[in-house]
Amino acid sequence: MYFGACFFPTSYAISPIDLGKSLEERGFESVWLAEHSHIPASRKSAWPGGPDLPQMYYDTLDPFVTLGAMAAATSRLKLGTGIALVVQRDPIHTAKEVASLDVLSGGRVLFGVGAGWNLEEMSDHGTNPALRFGLMRERVEAMKALWAGDPAEYHGDQVDFGASYQNPKPVQRPHPPIHVGGVAPGGLRRAVAYGDGWIPIGGRTVVDGAALSALRVEACAEAERDPSEVEISIYHTPPEARVLDDLAEHGIERAVFAVPSASSDEVMPLLDHYAEVIASL
Repeated sequence: MYFGACFFPTSYAISPIDLGKSLEERGFESVWLAEHSHIPASRKSAWPGGPDLPQMYYDTLDPFVTLGAMAAATSRLKLGTGIALVVQRDPIHTAKEVASLDVLSGGRVLFGVGAGWNLEEMSDHGTNPALRFGLMRERVEAMKALWAGDPAEYHGDQVDFGASYQNPKPVQRPHPPIHVGGVAPGGLRRAVAYGDGWIPIGGRTVVDGAALSALRVEACAEAERDPSEVEISIYHTPPEARVLDDLAEHGIERAVFAVPSASSDEVMPLLDHYAEVIASL
């Protein structure tokens, strides 16, 4: 089992560079950065995590710029978006950013994608919320085409472009692993349909190794896909040795722990605690 950290990078939190170094030193495999381009003041869309939206959602830095800085300060740490809101992103530009980060990091990108929950935020980007899941699939497929083809083209209902050249290609072939966020059953089905992994959030999805494994087997059977081709990376905080042992026993590939958008004085003792739990397994 691999262990990662999810983080909202902000101007007042621990430096992402320091965080990356500290995670690598403590044996973490990956870091996953959140994304929000902006938060509309209307706040009509309910946040799935509760009634009050945490301040870090308003203040988060761009994930690709931040991961680029972390890449330069580390050598082994895998660099994940957790998640990139591809329904709010131009797929041609995003494909370029992912490939560039993969090249500059020596092939360390984990590309987490999702459709998001803030309907006003995606509407401001010209996205029809009712069509967002189909749009996400087409944008992912279009990016795959750009990473693989030379030239590449894509013709869908919502994404359409003719034969084009885009270089460089990612170091990881045919492309960096694509991990799809979202609750079961919909999020898992989308991950099985066009991803390499599924990112459920503990609490919104049961944190139980047998149940998660069964969900994956069932979804893959429906799609006639080998379950070994779809990783599960569950966000689970706080880490508990008993729970982590159970997840590992049932073949869950990755557990990801939350790191607060706070100063190093608060973050560093928490990382030490996480490392102690991991070492006790």
